[in-house]
Amino acid sequence: MGSSPRPASAGAVAPDEIAAADAAGRIGDALEGVFEAVARTAVDTEALLAPVVAAGRRPVSAELAALRPGLHARLAECELVSGLGFVAAPGLLDDVPAWLEWWQTAVDGSVHPLLLDLDPERSPYSDYTHWEWYTLPRDTGQRAVAGPYVDYLCSDEYSLTLSAPVTAGGRFLGVTAADVYLRRFEAVVTPLLQRLPEPARLVNARGRVAASTDPHHLVGSLTKDPVFATALDGRTTDVEHGGLRLRPCDGVPLVLVTAAPTAPRRE
Repeated sequence: MGSSPRPASAGAVAPDEIAAADAAGRIGDALEGVFEAVARTAVDTEALLAPVVAAGRRPVSAELAALRPGLHARLAECELVSGLGFVAAPGLLDDVPAWLEWWQTAVDGSVHPLLLDLDPERSPYSDYTHWEWYTLPRDTGQRAVAGPYVDYLCSDEYSLTLSAPVTAGGRFLGVTAADVYLRRFEAVVTPLLQRLPEPARLVNARGRVAASTDPHHLVGSLTKDPVFATALDGRTTDVEHGGLRLRPCDGVPLVLVTAAPTAPRRE
């Protein structure tokens, strides 16, 4: 049986622990800008759809065009973000069964829409409700980091997706989300992990490794342990579990995992 997580021990803080705490904070800061773009898109979407839902009317896909100026501006502002938009809950819209109001940045910096065939009779992409970036915010009501995974839906790139739920009047309407290419994410966070004196990895709430300098835990691998979600539930900061120290990354749903410090030997 595994041990239960416990708060990290108090006392003098070692330099290694200070370095890890600093890395977790910097990683949190880097992703907070992406979540800010997701949150602002959620605010715009709720403002657009809440009056429609309150009036008892089902919106149509053309009405989501009102989100485009904000999406274009945020894609230009946030260097890490490669794609951004609103993904409607199935059945929300009156004219189509599913919809992504999704825009992406091309290599030349231009912004263009993602055009998908979402007809359930023809398209393998018509049901996006099984993707982790959709299910996590839908089921928890919280923002989430999904991946890394090969994003066959949008780019065929190895990516992370950061997402948040959109609600109105207590009803789930869909999610707002942003894609971050893994190569861009690693360029930011891997140098921070490399400064640590021991192997380290970043995992999401479900134990998926998002970045790593630990050869035993490669990017994309999965460690099924509920302790990662526990470390992100807001009830604690650092915890120790099974010889590991888990540090939430300053408000974003990723955990920095390093070896727990060993107690000094008594002579």
